[in-house]
This record gives sequence, structure tokens and C-alpha cells, in this order.
Amino acid sequence: MVNPIDATTTAAWGKIGEIRDRLSVDFRNWFAQDPQRAEKLTFTAADLYVDLSKSYLTDELKAALLELAQEVNLAERREAMFNGEKINVTEGRSVLHTALRRPKGEELILDGKNVIDDVHEVLDRIYAFADRVRSGEWRGVTGKPIKTIVNIGIGGSDLGPVMAYEALKPYVDPNLECRFISNIDPTDLGETLKGVDPETVLFIIASKTFTTLETLTNARQARAWFLAQLAKAHISADGAVAKHFVAVSTNLAKVAEFGIDPENAFGFWSWVGGRYSVDSAVGTVLAIAIGPQAFKNFLGGFHALDTHFRTAPAERNIPLLMGLLNVFYVNFLGAATHAVLPYAQFLHRFPAYLQQLTMESNGKRVRWDGSEVTAATGEVFWGEPGTNGQHAFYQLIHQGTQLIPADFIAFATPTYPLRDGENDQHELFLGNFFAQTKALAFGKTEAEVRGEGTREDIVTARIFPGNKPTTSIMAPALTPSVLGQLIALYEHITFVQGIVWGIDSFDQWGVELGKQMASQLADAVAGDADALAQQDQSTRALIEYYRNFRRDL
Repeated sequence: MVNPIDATTTAAWGKIGEIRDRLSVDFRNWFAQDPQRAEKLTFTAADLYVDLSKSYLTDELKAALLELAQEVNLAERREAMFNGEKINVTEGRSVLHTALRRPKGEELILDGKNVIDDVHEVLDRIYAFADRVRSGEWRGVTGKPIKTIVNIGIGGSDLGPVMAYEALKPYVDPNLECRFISNIDPTDLGETLKGVDPETVLFIIASKTFTTLETLTNARQARAWFLAQLAKAHISADGAVAKHFVAVSTNLAKVAEFGIDPENAFGFWSWVGGRYSVDSAVGTVLAIAIGPQAFKNFLGGFHALDTHFRTAPAERNIPLLMGLLNVFYVNFLGAATHAVLPYAQFLHRFPAYLQQLTMESNGKRVRWDGSEVTAATGEVFWGEPGTNGQHAFYQLIHQGTQLIPADFIAFATPTYPLRDGENDQHELFLGNFFAQTKALAFGKTEAEVRGEGTREDIVTARIFPGNKPTTSIMAPALTPSVLGQLIALYEHITFVQGIVWGIDSFDQWGVELGKQMASQLADAVAGDADALAQQDQSTRALIEYYRNFRRDL
């Protein structure tokens, strides 16, 4: 892969800076002067309806951002990704999460093999397994069907499945419950396993190498708990692990060593990054929960946005425009954070999922050729669902001094169409969605505040400056397909930003350092005096505090 083009040296970067210098955001005037602004800046892709009219896009800025995309060869980089070129240069890998959702029968040759065939071979095995569990054919050691599935993973092997499971709860088989363990804190495993019946539980251990410290530690503890519960019930443990544990891994030797039948291991490939893997075998727990057909629809949603991103004209390409806008907010207006605000309780884990996707991808200080970055990279993604956030942090967005671009997400059709007397509760809920973006855009002027008869000494406190940038994303309903579309949308937004910044968005070396140090500190924490003496004074004092105050329970 050729060296990245320094975006800050392009003609377009200079133009954008000039536009920024004379930009005077005034949504009231912008909409008054251009009655077609909303129409011109609202776009569709598959089921998504995306309104960028309350963003800072102007015709001039849009043209300059698209020129920037051309100058950094973004279209070529995009094709390189879709075609399987090794754009993850620090690890020498292709980046082919998009291949995970391509239809059966397509062809993409990598190292002499059609990876689409490989993907569907694994998917077919997952679907067959899911059907066996859902139908009751797969039974535990005492002959009872599975009722509870416990997914043990970390990072992308947890955040993706748990987010999607929570988002698609209405589609989950009512006879099944899924639980998730990720944190190495013993509390996570202890609390998650409360009330679980060992005779009807299925554990899915998700670790590509089957060596991930946190995941395998929790897996061993889960196995110990399971065998102890069988012993208490005087149930033979012979062959029990193989009936109650399956793996998402490609290390079949380690899988077998653990006690899992390698036939019940579902693999994926080095070209699938963890944070891009929910649509791979990592999603096995989801495929069981919602069923093969719904999971196929989920993948279809991803593919629909992939196709849009790859083929839509630049001026109407939603991930491209949103990614370029984020670059503008970060690099030209100093935005350090980005809020994602889903008006859908089922998406309550979506902002956390995006934190890994965006911040692990673009939290980089060097470019893909190893040189220092020349502009700020990444932003902190955060958020909470619906009206909860309105009563917490929206004050900062409305009247604070920081620029916080915000994405609002909502759905036309509610899962629970409840009424409060004469009022449709979903309409009341979405009334808040519509009102917040309107208030953030148009604010409330001093004259309007005074016109309400406000006491003079608090007039300034009641003024809302407005002109805060937002994006509104709507869809008919939160379905498996729409969820796939939303995830793919943000995957491609992240890609666009990474290409402009010239960074490798697909490695995560920063994740490894803390793990390595934790392993190196193990002896000191366990009480080895020599190992403790080698630590810096702060770390040594913290470990000594722990050892002095640790109580055995």
C-alpha cells in the first residue's frame, strides 16, 4: 500500500480552512434563505433516512470536502478494502469484514481461495447449529433442551453480540435467554451465573486464538462452576463439557484441550478485526437467539450499506459525507467528542459499541507509513438513549461552551404501541426527538426570552444560542436489517476519517501494552518481594495498599 497523502498539504484542506474562517453558522437564516435546504441535504440508503440539513454543510463546504476525498484518493482506498488488498499494513492483513455479508455465489479471491465460499460454509454450519439448539434437538448432559446461552468474550467478541442482542430483543426466541460475560472482575461471572441451571445452559467461548487472557480465565471459571454444580446435583460429568460448551475459534487444538468437540468450533479469519466481527462467527449467540433467517436479514442490512458506500455518487454518499463532516468538526472546529443519541431503548448499548469501533480504530498518533500524524485524529464517542440523556447531559450540548456534534437516531414504528389516555406514547417520545434537534439548531433568542415575560436578571440564563450541529437518522423500524445498516454506516464513517488522516484504522497496538504489563506485574501482585521492588514508586505503593487491605472472603 502506497504511503498516505498528507491531507493537510492538499489544496482542498486549505480551501476548507478558508471556508471555516468566514463561516458564520446561522441556521435560522440558512433555512429562511434556502427553502430547499432540508430536501437538498436529506439522503436515503436502504431503509435509512438521513437528514444533514442541521449540520454545518453548505454547498461550498460540501464541494471542498468532496475535493479533499479525491485528493487523498479515498475512492481508491475504498476499492482496495473491498477487493482484499492488505490495507492493514502494520499487521500485513486484508480488511474484509464486508466479505462477511456478501451473498452466496459471489466471488472474491484471496490467496487463491474464494473467501465468499469460506464465509458461507461457516455460516451454514452456524445456522444448522442454531436450528438444533432452537428446536430442542441439541440437549444437555441430562437430556434437557437449552434455555440459557452464556457468551464469554471480550472487546469485539462481547460488545457486538451484547449490543445486537439487546437491540433485537423482540426477535429473540421466547424460550431462550442470553447472558454475557466479559469483564475479568470475578463479579461479572458471579452475578451473570446467578440462577442459571447447569442442565440447560450452553456456554459459547469466543476467542479467535483461544488464548485471550480474560476470555480463557472466565471460560475456565465457568467450566469449574458448571462441573461443581453437576457434582452438587450428583450428575455425571462424563462428556458434559462437550454438550454445554462450544467455541468461536480457529485454534482447534486448544479448543479440544479445553474439552470442546472441535466439530462445535466456528471459525473466522485474520482479515476480520474484533470490532468488525459481530457479523462473523462471533455472532453465533445472536444467530441462535434470533434464528437463521433473522440473522440473514441482519447480514443483508450490512450488505445494503456496503453497496451504497461503494457505488453511490459522492455527493449523495451518506457514510462519505458524514465521515468528512466529522473531519471538519474535529480538525477545523476543534470538536473533541461526538454524541450518539438513540431514541430507542433497545439501542442502549449502541453508543458503547461505537466507542470501540471508532476510538480503537482511529485513536492513532502515527500514519500507516509510521510517520507522525499531521492533524488531530479520533474523537470521543459517547451517548445514552432517548429522554434519559435529556435529563442528564443535554444541558452541556445546548448551553455549554464546547462544540459537540450529535447524531440522533429514531424509528417510526414502536415495538410497544402504548397509549397514555388519549396520547400515543411513541408520538410523545418522538416529539422529544424532533424538538431536540430543532432546539439545538434554532435556539431561543434574547428577544424571545424577554417576550415570554422572563425576569430581567435571568434573561441571559434562558437564552439558547442554537446553531449546534446535529444529524438525524430515521428508519421505519428497528429490524435486524436496519441494525445491520446502522452498524455498517458507522463502520464506513470510521473508514472515511481514517483515510483522510492517513492512519491504519484496523490495528490496535494500544490495546496490547496494558495487557503485557498486567502479565508482567502478576508476581508482584501475588507477593513476590523482588518483583515488587522493581516497580516504580507509585505502582509499588498501590500494590502494597492492595496487599495490606485485601480480605479473604
